[in-house]
Amino acid sequence: MLLLLVVLFTLSSCVKDTANEYENNTPLVSGDITIDSAINTEFTASAERNVLQNHPEYLAENEGEVSELDFEMAYEMCVRVLNDYYKAVWNGLEIELDTSINNDNLKQYTKKKIQSQHNVKGKFNDNVQNIEIGAWEVDYTEDVDGGFLYLKLSVEINKDVGGYGEVTEFLVRNINGKLVIADWFTGAKDSYDFLVRGENLTIDNPNIWNDSEWVKKLNNKQEEFLGSTR
Repeated sequence: MLLLLVVLFTLSSCVKDTANEYENNTPLVSGDITIDSAINTEFTASAERNVLQNHPEYLAENEGEVSELDFEMAYEMCVRVLNDYYKAVWNGLEIELDTSINNDNLKQYTKKKIQSQHNVKGKFNDNVQNIEIGAWEVDYTEDVDGGFLYLKLSVEINKDVGGYGEVTEFLVRNINGKLVIADWFTGAKDSYDFLVRGENLTIDNPNIWNDSEWVKKLNNKQEEFLGSTR
């Protein structure tokens, strides 16, 4: 009986030690999200490689609409797109738009925007190292098409030498159960969108890129701008 008690005590100690070791090495993950707060997001070299190799789809919580439950996923998608965008403009890296943009008109505009910006900024050989997200906000608007999210992100672009900051606005839709960017605009003075699309715009129409007449006029203005910078 004494021998049996010793064995049981030993096994109990081993299980307790194993549990403590697991608890001490398992990070706690919170599902909470703070809106309108300062958040720093830095992409490491490893994350940068993942951006180019893996292009995940961002699934909505509900099949045919967006909601407050999609705030965090929409934020993650927009940050990733910004990271890819600045690396494409300054570093000449490839960018994958198919998983985040569903509208062909917006996709074409974005590709021309990146190429135009790279032609100017890529000459400096001043690569972007990472980006950091500062203050940001997100809001939900209900409409007949399942609603949309509005996100406004302040981003700090850190380069080899120095850096700069910009604010970008996004509209996010649910298309077939996936979150996609319906529109995005960076309105800093003398920025590409500022010069081509206009200044002091209110970004609140997620269907703007389906307006063929508006797209035609914008394409003509974009071609004129590209011609003036060649």
